[in-house]
Amino acid sequence: MLIDSVKSALRITTSDMDDDIKDLISAAKADLRISGVKIILDTDPLVIQAVKLYCKAHFGDNDSNNKFLNAYQALKISMSLAGEFRE
Repeated sequence: MLIDSVKSALRITTSDMDDDIKDLISAAKADLRISGVKIILDTDPLVIQAVKLYCKAHFGDNDSNNKFLNAYQALKISMSLAGEFRE
C-alpha cells in the first residue's frame, strides 16, 4: 500500500498521522495531475517515489524540506514529459 511506503519514508510507525498522510498523498497525486501526469498508478515506482518526495517536502518543518521539494519538482517535470504517464 502506498501509505505504508510513505509512512516508512517519513519514519512513522503509528497510525495517529494516517489522515494527514492520506491528505498529503492525495495532494501529491493532484499536483502530478495538474502538471500533466495523467496515469498515476500506486504500484508504479516513479509515482511512489514522487509521492514520497512530495510528502517528505511537506511533512513537518526541517532543513531538508527544500531538498525534497526540489527533487520532487524535477521528477514531476520528467514524468509530465514522458509519454508513458500521459493518456
